Formats: sequence, C-alpha cells, structure tokens
Amino acid sequence: MDKSDGTRLCETRAFTGDISKENHTVSNNAGFAGACDCHVHIVGPSGRFPQLATRSYTAEIAPLDLLRGLAEPQGITRWVAVQPSFYGMDNSCLLETLRTLGPNGRGVAAVDVEAVTSALLNGYAERGICGLRINLYSKSLGKPSRPLGDLLEMVSEKLPAAGWHVEIIAALPKIVSAAATILKSKVPIVIDHYGLPDHAKSASRAGQCLLDLLAAPHVWMKLSAPYRVVGDPLATSPPNKWLCAFLQASPDRCVWGSDWPHTPVDNEQKGADQSAPYRMIDYGRLLRDFLVAIGDPALAERVLRENPNRLYGFGANEPNGKGCGV
Repeated sequence: MDKSDGTRLCETRAFTGDISKENHTVSNNAGFAGACDCHVHIVGPSGRFPQLATRSYTAEIAPLDLLRGLAEPQGITRWVAVQPSFYGMDNSCLLETLRTLGPNGRGVAAVDVEAVTSALLNGYAERGICGLRINLYSKSLGKPSRPLGDLLEMVSEKLPAAGWHVEIIAALPKIVSAAATILKSKVPIVIDHYGLPDHAKSASRAGQCLLDLLAAPHVWMKLSAPYRVVGDPLATSPPNKWLCAFLQASPDRCVWGSDWPHTPVDNEQKGADQSAPYRMIDYGRLLRDFLVAIGDPALAERVLRENPNRLYGFGANEPNGKGCGV
C-alpha cells in the first residue's frame, strides 16, 4: 500500500500573556528543513502600524524575530504571513515583514474588493504577495457587504496573473453557501483552519460538501489552528477525523500553518481599549503533535514542504525570487 496517500493516518492513528515567555519544545525536526509555516500573523508597534478603531481587542506586539526564534529550531524556514483583521486593509506591516523575509516569505493581503486596481496588485506581487484574503469571520470587520460567492467572483476578476490565489476565512455554512462559485473558480481557492466546521462532522452533509470542494483540483486546505476546531481553546493536536478526511481527499493540496501568535480566546477580547493575551501555545508541541497525527514522513514532507512550494512558488525561477506557484 502507498503510505503517502493519506490512508495510513486513518488506519493507524487514534488520539488518546506575554508571548516572549512562550514555552517551546526544541525538537529540531531536521528531516523537514526548509519546511513552511503557511499561516502566521506579524504584529508591529501600534505607533507605526495603527489598528482598526472597530477592533475587538488591541493586539500586542508579535515580531518576526520572535517567531523565527520559535520556528527555526523546528526546521521551519519559510513563512506565509497573512493580513490580520485588526489591520483592516492597511497592509503596511505585512509588506515590511515580507521585505525582511525576502525569498523565504510570501504574503496574503486584504483589500477593498470593489476598489482595488490591477496596478496595486501588480505592485504587491513584486513585494511577495500572491494571495488576497476574504474574511467573513472576524467580528471587527463588521457585516460583509456581499455574500461570499459574489466577493469571490469580484476578487477573481481582478487578480492580475497566474500564481495568485484567494484565501477564505469563513464558517463552514458560508463556505457551503458559496460552493458552486468555489467549484467554478478559475483561480486557486485556499480555505483557512480546516474550514471552521464548529460542531459539524466530516460525515455530515456540510462536511461532505467541504470534502467535495477539496476534491476539486484548484481547492486547497490549511491544516491550521486546531484550537479553532475542537473544544479545547489550547488544543495542539489536530481534529483527527477532519485531518484524516482532508488528507484522504487531497494529500497534494493540504498545507500546515501554526496561526501564530494565536488569537486571544473570545472572552478575553473586551474591546478596542484593552489588550488581550495571546493563547499560550507551545510552537514545538503544535508542530510535533501534527507530525505524530500524520504518522508518515512522506506525507508530512508533502504537507510541510512540497505542497507549499507549489502553492506559493518558493524557489520559483523568477527574477525577483518571489514568483508564486500553481
């Protein structure tokens, strides 16, 4: 049996404040040197990078050098920085992060879908951005102006060239409502955080719809932030049944992300005038538990390195070294 196709997981596995002080396990997964963390957020000083007035909390500084200190001992040397909701459509901090990361970084930006121009997106591409995020999940952004399907169509029409993708963060029912548009999309679609299924099971009608989407050749899944999927707000082990189902459906279009620095739990988000502590998640344990859950080095190699290389174009033969894939 080919044990790199996702089946081994299903057959053999069963799950039995101040971020500078975050504990982390130095395990040095040397076998995955060059691996990619496909979902991180970098937070700069508020004096330089103001946060939205409508934010649900004030995010504390989460600098790139701290992330690298946690990730590099684990063999993670590439990152995809994603625009957080509290910066709205001001991508300044994201762009500075990408300038520092150079060829080892890619970015997913947030824009005004109705007003964005091709010139702006072309400029972003030159600076390492290759994805646009549609966020229908974060409270600070308010009610979306249009349904997800309409937003997807508008974004897709404005993407300037091959190599771009659209990233969706939305609860599973909203993803299901846009399934037809997602399936006919001409650009790759990346879904955040296991599709945010809440209490839905992989065998449910909504779960089967999500798996059908992932079977399409242009739909990708981020296996990230298990604490957003299971009941434990500090969970580091993946949701076993969902992980198994996604890896069986599409082992070549799943990528891993830490979701660092781990958004505060809802009851700690007490308004724009108050900071809230990030979840104290051990970065090394988060990665280790993911690798244990997969159980197969060849499959882990796909998810941590080969798949991100294709989706984000790491190592692509481009003049600026920042060509994106697919």
